[in-house]
Amino acid sequence: MGAKSLYSVLHGCPCGYFTHPDKECTCTLHQIQKYRSKISGPLLDRIDIQIEVPPLKFAEVSDSKDAEESQNIKERVNKARKIQLERFKHKKYFCNAFMSNKDINIYCKVDEAGSNLLKQAMAKLGLSARAYHKILKVSRTIADLEGEDEIKSSHIAEAIQYRVLDRNLEV
Repeated sequence: MGAKSLYSVLHGCPCGYFTHPDKECTCTLHQIQKYRSKISGPLLDRIDIQIEVPPLKFAEVSDSKDAEESQNIKERVNKARKIQLERFKHKKYFCNAFMSNKDINIYCKVDEAGSNLLKQAMAKLGLSARAYHKILKVSRTIADLEGEDEIKSSHIAEAIQYRVLDRNLEV
């Protein structure tokens, strides 16, 4: 499967308008499921962040009044990277994405509320063990970006939101 066909499968459906804000999808649920089945679950499991980016109207793209300044984003990212470099200074890797399962157990401790939320998501979405670990790694990164030592349930909730391709299709 080439990059272009992988992009189309990840993008939704044969007509290309599944979840489009302005255009109606003409595909049946069966067609969408068949279309998405072209990419295997184990491959999807290896993608840390799966988000849907709907097309924007010109006014939405050109209006920057609510946009966060790039410099602020850069500073947060640099701080998070320093936290991770320090965390893994005695390891062969330097960031959360490369954590082993053993390190996930050490650095991704979750409170009871976060654990319950993750348990519910696992059951409802039928997530694999690999997806579970990806959610914890992404949660750890979200906490790092916020300068938090502990992963909160809000970090878990945000990371679960980034597993859009794991969700059951509802048309």
